[in-house]
Amino acid sequence: MNKMLAVLKREYLAAVRKKMFIVMTILFPVLMSAAMLLPGLMVARGLGEKQVAVLDGTGKLQSAFTRTIVPEQPDVKKSLSGRRRGELPQSINVEYVASAADAKPYLDRLNAERKASNRLDAVFVIPSDAIDGESAKISFYSRSSTDVITQERLSSIANRAIQRLRLGARGIDANTVDALTRSVPVEGIQLSRSGEQKKGGELNLILGFLFAALLLIPSFIYGLEIMRGIIQEKSDRVVEVLISSMSPRQLLTGKIFGVALVGLTQVTAWMLMLAAVGTYAGTIASMAGMNVTQFLRPMVFVYFYLFFVLAYLTYVSIYAIAGAICNSEKEAQQLIAPISMLMMLPWFLMFAIITNPDSGLAIGFSLSPVFGPLTMFVRALVSEPPVAHLLISIAVAVCTIAAFFWITAKIFRVGILSYGKRPTIGELWRWLKVA
Repeated sequence: MNKMLAVLKREYLAAVRKKMFIVMTILFPVLMSAAMLLPGLMVARGLGEKQVAVLDGTGKLQSAFTRTIVPEQPDVKKSLSGRRRGELPQSINVEYVASAADAKPYLDRLNAERKASNRLDAVFVIPSDAIDGESAKISFYSRSSTDVITQERLSSIANRAIQRLRLGARGIDANTVDALTRSVPVEGIQLSRSGEQKKGGELNLILGFLFAALLLIPSFIYGLEIMRGIIQEKSDRVVEVLISSMSPRQLLTGKIFGVALVGLTQVTAWMLMLAAVGTYAGTIASMAGMNVTQFLRPMVFVYFYLFFVLAYLTYVSIYAIAGAICNSEKEAQQLIAPISMLMMLPWFLMFAIITNPDSGLAIGFSLSPVFGPLTMFVRALVSEPPVAHLLISIAVAVCTIAAFFWITAKIFRVGILSYGKRPTIGELWRWLKVA
């Protein structure tokens, strides 16, 4: 026991004393926030303004394409934004033409030089029979076949204006049309088993991905550290000295739990940062009448630490096997890459699991070996799974860890002193029987 604790202490102190550990502990939440926010900001900036010519063959839709939906910018052209909740922030500057007879000059402007003042991003052609023609089609020309955002927004505005004209021709007032066809907003409410109502499903979705990343990424990072450390010790023949003074099981256990404490230390620091930011945000939100505690319940953090340890011990055993049977980091990476992709399967299906946590897919993954800790934690975060499911998931994870640890210890015992070519599956099977 003392020898195992000595290895644990060495692994822990060697990791936490590194400057990179301190830097990443502080910077990782910043980098994670940037990774979540910057793409949206870049998309918003990338969409920018679109210069569009609307050629209206009916000559009756000018009011639809020149009305100001947002405060007008100081520009000669009118700004058509029409932004609603959930839409991307794109503005469209419209050049309206009350005729669609000759579209060629405008189509030529699509391919004008990039800095040309008269260059167009799209041409929207409304045929003359759009109001009464049963087979009429609106044409949208652009340099990119994937500019569906601009296409859909212009199409929506044009079709709504055409519908107003059709109804107006039958004696229905335009204001009456707007009043009768106005949309009613939908508010998502989660009803807990105790009858408590919780609002804000969008925030739960974001928190689900955030906590899943915080649970998954450290497990893989420190799993790689275990693998690289074992390979380095094999290469330097340090392991031969270590094995002469302790058993392979003691060495393996000390390494795994030492690095586990490193991961818990880092995650605890991140949780404290999150708590500080959450407290500040919660104060502001409570002043706005929003209850943040419905998302960040105390049990969420209990589940997080519990399933983090289970996920970590599951993944790190696999990385330890890779380090024991391989002689170089390149070999180990080639071996572990397809296995890592398989272990990340719940992450690839995370959107389906978060949006439908009681589906057969989510329940099956949460009760299965390897995938259980991550999936069950996400289910516990966004919904209230039955207690039986939680207990079964924990029991399956513990049994999986015990089985993996037993296999890892046996392979580690033989593989740690094996050099040369990487063993085959048959040789690994013999190691399990001999060790």
